[in-house]
Amino acid sequence: METLFDRRRELLVRAVQAAHERSFWSAFSEVPRTYGEEMPAAAKDAFAELLDRPFDLDQPASEGWVGSEISPFGRALGIAYPRTGIDLLIENAEVAGQGWKAASVEQRTGIALEILVRLNSLSFVMAHAVEQTTGQAFAMAFQAGGPHAQDRGLEAVAYAFEEMARIPGSVTWEKPAGRQAIRLDKEFHVVPRGIGLVIGCATFPTWNSYPALFADLVAGNPVIVKPHPAVVLPLALTVKVGREVLAEQGFDPDVLQIAVDSVDAPVAPSLALHPAVALVDFTGSSEFGSWLRENVRGKPIFTEETGVNTIVIESADSFEAMCQNIAFSLSLYSGQMCTSPQCIFIPEGGISTDDGHKSFAEVAAGIATAIDTLLSEPQRAAVVCGAIQNEATKDRIARARRLGRIVRDSAPLAGFEGGRTATPLILAVDATDEAAYLEERFGPISFVIACRDAADAISRAADAAKAKGGITAALYSTDDTLIDAAALKYVDAGVPLSVNLTGGIYVNQSAAFSDYHVTGANPAGNACLTDAAFVTSRFRVVCVRRPAVA
Repeated sequence: METLFDRRRELLVRAVQAAHERSFWSAFSEVPRTYGEEMPAAAKDAFAELLDRPFDLDQPASEGWVGSEISPFGRALGIAYPRTGIDLLIENAEVAGQGWKAASVEQRTGIALEILVRLNSLSFVMAHAVEQTTGQAFAMAFQAGGPHAQDRGLEAVAYAFEEMARIPGSVTWEKPAGRQAIRLDKEFHVVPRGIGLVIGCATFPTWNSYPALFADLVAGNPVIVKPHPAVVLPLALTVKVGREVLAEQGFDPDVLQIAVDSVDAPVAPSLALHPAVALVDFTGSSEFGSWLRENVRGKPIFTEETGVNTIVIESADSFEAMCQNIAFSLSLYSGQMCTSPQCIFIPEGGISTDDGHKSFAEVAAGIATAIDTLLSEPQRAAVVCGAIQNEATKDRIARARRLGRIVRDSAPLAGFEGGRTATPLILAVDATDEAAYLEERFGPISFVIACRDAADAISRAADAAKAKGGITAALYSTDDTLIDAAALKYVDAGVPLSVNLTGGIYVNQSAAFSDYHVTGANPAGNACLTDAAFVTSRFRVVCVRRPAVA
């Protein structure tokens, strides 16, 4: 009988190959029309069926039902989720984990691959779920919440499988020792670490959670997913699909559970501290990331936290194209991406461009004007900016206006009176005003920073990544010698650098199977999506040896 591993083997082989080559490859299409003409309407109806009722999940509501999701576009979702108590979650995970641990690496990998394939078929429904909880525009919600997230999950599956597959099941070990060799039969056992806790974020719930979720599963660890209380539905759909596949294959579905909580009664700290939880993955604020590192001892913690992403502009061979590219990066999802730039360092004496010398003020104005042009058409503005996920971000914008001279003010998007929206705010400051710009100000808030010269700008950008963390950095220059020297500084700071991006590629974007998202080499996070280190701590290898039979 064909196993899931056999059925999905080609997908796995290609994913492992892509992870080695680091060139472009995607297993799951990001083009909506490839999913069939009937899919958009069917998915819209399916999403509507989820609203204003209890979520259909075969998990006990031992502590009642909970749910308070309100779309950034204005409506309450009205979905109630089963709230399973911590002790019951742990107990169920431990019981289910016994059978999961006993499964072969191939069995677990086949199930993980099947879950991803089924999630891909659900991409349109997932897009609605991501859009209406995070505030992403539908096009982004479809890609980032669906195929791109699935690619990230597949990447983790490929890494985890390859690392475990390199371990032989058994060998006969023979050591020459005079006339009679010493011979031992050795069995190597891959041993899971235990329960994995995956704490989701409010902006990219699937994209940021899938690597940990699938790496844990393939390594043999039962998983408890703890979504952000304002963004539950995308991960609830994920868990539902996963539990269905597990049950079909004869495994206890409690290998994968969801822990839904509320803002007033959070469960993440208690779960993270529970002695039965062996692994913690977290995406979110540095405040809670610091709490985890300080309080959760004796177990691996993988984090992606906050940082200060930078752009340095030294010169430009296409000033207009540069401004357009930066404008899009600042506007995309209203600056709510962990990769969104915040600090733009510019020499105070200005820069040379294809359009002549541009003063500091002219560079700042060029970026602001490019944003105005990009967002001048309301429908396009809505597609680019989406909505603001959290009211706290709107408050942050209001407070930020006092931090510098306003080059471009933030304003709500036209036509979204019922939603929570904001266009980019740009503030001009001096390089010495570090208190203003040298901390993450999440949302559509950015600074143009007057520096002494290009060397000062590059040093400040690299130092910001070292001290505060950085997930992305960008540099614009026509001087190859300067670029090469700057690249070494950014590499030393542990932050990926993009040089002279124009056209249809942006510093915000991170491609599965090619880019290493977060490096783990600066305070923005201690883990990388995805490298071998991300998966190898999720299992251990234990050897049983005995004298070889003659």
